[in-house]
Formats: sequence, structure tokens, C-alpha cells
Amino acid sequence: MKSLWILLCCATLAAALTACKGSAPEPAEGDSDSEASAETAEAADTKVVVKPPPAPAGIPAPPDVAAAPENAKSSESGLAWTVLQEGTGDKHPAEVDIVTVNYTGWTTAGKMFDSSTKRGKPAEFPLNRVIKGWTEGVQLMVAGEKRRFWIPGALAYGEATPTDPHAGMGPPRGTLVFDVELISFKEAPKPPDVPKDVAKIPKNAKKTKSGLASRVLSKGTGKDHPTATSVVTVHYSGWTTDGKMFDSSVVRGAPATFGLNQVIPGWTEGLQLMVIGETRRIWIPEDLAYAGRPGRPAGMLVFDVELLEIKN
Repeated sequence: MKSLWILLCCATLAAALTACKGSAPEPAEGDSDSEASAETAEAADTKVVVKPPPAPAGIPAPPDVAAAPENAKSSESGLAWTVLQEGTGDKHPAEVDIVTVNYTGWTTAGKMFDSSTKRGKPAEFPLNRVIKGWTEGVQLMVAGEKRRFWIPGALAYGEATPTDPHAGMGPPRGTLVFDVELISFKEAPKPPDVPKDVAKIPKNAKKTKSGLASRVLSKGTGKDHPTATSVVTVHYSGWTTDGKMFDSSVVRGAPATFGLNQVIPGWTEGLQLMVIGETRRIWIPEDLAYAGRPGRPAGMLVFDVELLEIKN
């Protein structure tokens, strides 16, 4: 997670300053007590500041960063790669599996923009929650393997255009180059079955004035409802109306916690209908979901939501 700009975000290093008091010198023979006291006070006030170590320099770009070499292999999507180190495993991660990787990313101009290697901590994420080039490429790998990927903009954050007003902000555009080491992966829990009524709102669902529809799958044990500003903890799965699951805390194996005023309007409205312990299926029209936002699932969305906790 948390898309891979979730994955590809830069971390900062915090440095601590420490200070220690110098020890007072023994009075020399013939020194007066006042002189010794002055020296002692001066020494006691002396502080030694330990400077933080310099931040590690950027990892140099590989010599073939500008374009995939002739010996690189490629797929129909335009993804290209070379194997830098053979792996020790014999299984490949699936699209929904959770992978642990070390990686470094550069633009084709050789500028490093992100690196778990530089941060000194591997990254872990579901493989279907990152850019398309990662989702496709890492599935080709086995544990212990290292690959270099050339990912075209269409499989990353878009192509660079001279008229892009946001070109200087956010993730880099155009072809990106990544060195990726697949350390390990965990098979995701089995995804829930696609609801039989996912294609359209059934007759037994209740509608609100906004167009939101829902029906209770299992009754809750609580009596209180969250408010529009409550923080809730839920398990959920979401599908498009053609039955494609695009997100699931169930598959990730961990519930999600968030403020109801920080999510799509359909969630803000729908969760307020629920009580703790309840599971509800919610049909959210597009204008209450992502409203045609690029990179997000389009059309009406269907969610199965279990409300686990309310924090007002």
C-alpha cells in the first residue's frame, strides 16, 4: 500500500545530536581552590557535539539505464528485463500475493528517485497494489532472483508530455528503470467469491436519496452507528460490476482503519448505516465513488463491508 507511489515514496533519515560533559581536571600542585573550581566549572560546561553521519549518496545508475540492451527480453505490454542474479526458489508470486523486495529506481536520464536499498529496509506490499509494470514483472521472478526492469510510462506513472502541468510534481513520468530483488513472498488468503448480484442492484436492496443501495448480509451486535467523522476499522472487498475484484483487506489479511471523512462519499454514507459486527453489501454509483478519476476503478462499485470497530 497503502499504489506504488505508496511503494515508491522516498524516506528521510533522522539524525540525533548527543552531548557529554567533560571530566574536571585534578588541581595541579600549587593551584588555589578558586582556580581549580573555575577550571572544573569550565570543563563541566564543555559539551562535545557528535555530528550525524552524512546521508548515503544516491546509488549510481546502471550503464544501460537509458534503454534496454539487445540481450533484454520483453513482453507484449512493452515491459523489458534482464536477469542479474538467478534465484533459489522455484515458485512465482501470484498477482494478489504479498512480496518482500529490495529495489532501486532511476529515470532513463540516470536520476535515482527511490530506493529501499538506500533506506536499508526492504519493502512489503501486495503485488496488485502497485504500478502495472511491477505487477507484471515481479510475477516472472522467484525468491532470491534479481532483475533489471525497463518499465514504459504506460505501465508506470504515464508518459512525459511537454504540456503536462504536473510534470514537476509527484512520481516521475516516462520509462523507469528498476533493479529488483525478490526476497520472499507470502501467498494471499483465498479471495472471497464474487457476489451473484454484483452486476446490478437487486430488488431486496434498500436505496437512499443519493442513489446508494445496500442490503444486510449478517446482523451486527452493536447499537451505535458511526458518524461522518468517526474512525472505523473494517474488513472489506470491492468489485466492479463485471465481477473483477480490485481491492480486499480480506486478501491482504489485515483489516483497514480510516476516518469516514477521508474516503469516497459512498463509504462515508454507507458505513453510517451500520453497527458493529454487521456485514453489509453496498452498491455505490460512480458519482459517489471515484467519479471517473484516472487510475481508479470506473462505474458503479460493489463492496462487502464488515464493521469491526468504531472510534468516535
